[in-house]
Amino acid sequence: MSASDGLIRKESALPQPIDLVAVNRIALLTIVRKEIRRFARIWVQTIVPPSINAVLYMLIFGTLIGSRISDMDGFRYIDFIVPGIIMMSVIINSYSNVASSFFSSKMQNYVEELLVSPVSNLTIVVGYVAGGMARGLLVGSLVATVSLLFSDIRPVHPFITFGIAVLTSMMFSLGGLINAIFAKSFDDISIVPSFVLTPLTYLGGVFYSISMLPSFWQTASLFNPVLYMVNGFRYGILGTSDIAIWTSFFVIVAFIVLLGTVAITLMNRGVGIKH
Repeated sequence: MSASDGLIRKESALPQPIDLVAVNRIALLTIVRKEIRRFARIWVQTIVPPSINAVLYMLIFGTLIGSRISDMDGFRYIDFIVPGIIMMSVIINSYSNVASSFFSSKMQNYVEELLVSPVSNLTIVVGYVAGGMARGLLVGSLVATVSLLFSDIRPVHPFITFGIAVLTSMMFSLGGLINAIFAKSFDDISIVPSFVLTPLTYLGGVFYSISMLPSFWQTASLFNPVLYMVNGFRYGILGTSDIAIWTSFFVIVAFIVLLGTVAITLMNRGVGIKH
């Protein structure tokens, strides 16, 4: 055997470099597929209840009570509240999906398999956020379809409608991930939706225009981020809003950048994950 043959054999025996791009691409697709299968497998718990809640909102507030309320910003009351109800479904489901899923992965210790693998923390964050967005947008689309039973509205600005929905879903998916990172029990997961998300949503202009409020409360409402999402989505569907549409986009994108930075920082530091 020649010296060159021995050298070739030694080189072939050395471990080959890992293609990190391919590894992260496969990991991302795997996480997203796992997240979608997770909520799709229990669709009776994850998809049906939000749709039923939306029907009740539209039936009670829109049809029964709304028939006794005058027009709101020139629209029937049911038409006015439909965009807010759709956005409320997107917000709650995007948040809850990531919060519960990532927390479960912590408690069952299989998130450790990702942490010790050559998968970047950015890939992990994007994968879980994409899964939350999939559920939020799916439920939002279903609620929008159900709303056709009560209202015949159509999006005036389809691209704005879609853009606001996607960005809002992304923002609250990031919020759900941060909640899951800090959470130490399932009670910590339920606190934020019950005591933060629900009040912000109800006070975010879903069922009313802030122009109806006294000047002090109009100003106070401007500190509620949900107000910008609901009004941006309402502008996309009805063409009317209490907030300038570009202001809505700016606020949502700013929160996405902030929450995304916080989520990546927490993952890099191993907060709530590494012991």
